[in-house]
Amino acid sequence: MDATLIAVAGFWGAATGLLLPRAAYRFSVEPEEPWRDACPAGHALAGRGRGWIGPAVCARCAVPVRPGGTAPGPGPSSVVPAGRPRYAPGVLAPAVTVLVCALLAWAVGPRPELAVWLAAAPVAVLLCVVDRRVHRLPDALTLPLAAAVTLLLGGVTLLPGHTGSWSTALLGGVALGGFYFLLFLINPDGMGFGDVKLALALGVALGWYGWAVLCTGGFAGFLFGAVYGLGLLILRRAGRTTGIPFGPFMIAGALLGLVLGGLSA
Repeated sequence: MDATLIAVAGFWGAATGLLLPRAAYRFSVEPEEPWRDACPAGHALAGRGRGWIGPAVCARCAVPVRPGGTAPGPGPSSVVPAGRPRYAPGVLAPAVTVLVCALLAWAVGPRPELAVWLAAAPVAVLLCVVDRRVHRLPDALTLPLAAAVTLLLGGVTLLPGHTGSWSTALLGGVALGGFYFLLFLINPDGMGFGDVKLALALGVALGWYGWAVLCTGGFAGFLFGAVYGLGLLILRRAGRTTGIPFGPFMIAGALLGLVLGGLSA
């Protein structure tokens, strides 16, 4: 049963992960700019979901649309031959989504809260990609994620077999969000307000399994970020004031917390 569940979760990760490159490309803009609606050559992105769902390749100009918004360099694998358009979405984001979903299924098992984690996983990976590209966590992703996780976990409490606490999850969201908000007030240049909004969703998810998991997942995010920053300093690829995207480390810490919470529940 566990192997089947992990396989199903992996397929879910693959199906949703393949939708991420187009969305990542469109979301990867500066705060003052509108979401991208055209490929780097200016061709409109059309298709299902008002252009949000589709391959990360522009068939009209045969230039792959990548999350960073830049055209690839020359090479046999970077250009689609004219008249033979092929779709080549990015590989990393879908692969990470598959691994994350399979890992959550292995840790949580057939408990009903797994559906919430699987629904949130593609959005979390998308946030990581966007934050890595433009150091931004869009409200269009963080706020709906927080609302969806909160409401879905509330629905999970009505199902048999769940092992978490919705009231603790709500308090966890307030606690972690409040903590990040305090850090934002202390040092706005070092902590973005998007991190605060992301912390709401992560706090609710981690709080579902209790305060120990909340503290573990929250601390792990800071630890991962600190190790990354220290590595950049050692390699002289960044200075003391260099900003780094913190969202991916927050999400990685939360993933660790959910895995530990699922295994111990």
